[in-house]
Amino acid sequence: MQDQRIEKLAAVAVNITKVLVIIYLGFVEVFKIIKSLQKLLDAELDLSRKWASQNYSILKKRLAEQKIARV
Repeated sequence: MQDQRIEKLAAVAVNITKVLVIIYLGFVEVFKIIKSLQKLLDAELDLSRKWASQNYSILKKRLAEQKIARV
């Protein structure tokens, strides 16, 4: 009787450990995916910043030209 109880308790402990390991590995994978996405987004945002900066410079130049033409 006591041996069966110990076996059941050990089985429950093993199952809980398995679940915790699976959850941990899931979190590790999610963090890897997030890190990978951050790298991709940083590259995209850098391109967007450059594009926006160039367009802003062009707009600023055109506005200055229009101002000069009005005077």
